[in-house]
Amino acid sequence: MIDLFIFFAAAIILFLAMAISILRAILGPTIADRVISVDASTTISLSAFILLAVFYKQVILIDVAIVYAMLSFGSTLYFAHYLGEKHD
Repeated sequence: MIDLFIFFAAAIILFLAMAISILRAILGPTIADRVISVDASTTISLSAFILLAVFYKQVILIDVAIVYAMLSFGSTLYFAHYLGEKHD
């Protein structure tokens, strides 16, 4: 019973954090704000993958989260490089 309560509480917190991050991506005044909010969204979705993996006891979801984290890191590096070239 308590495990279900903790799962739903964590899911609600992650949902609210994702909504705030998406709102920041839409309303961000600069491109850097939007890139940071998209990066935050990927981190929040990684947390959701880990939460689901623990709740359903499925190790494969952790593997998916690791691959997703590597792709997210690569895209963050690409955007940082792009923004660095744009301002130089």
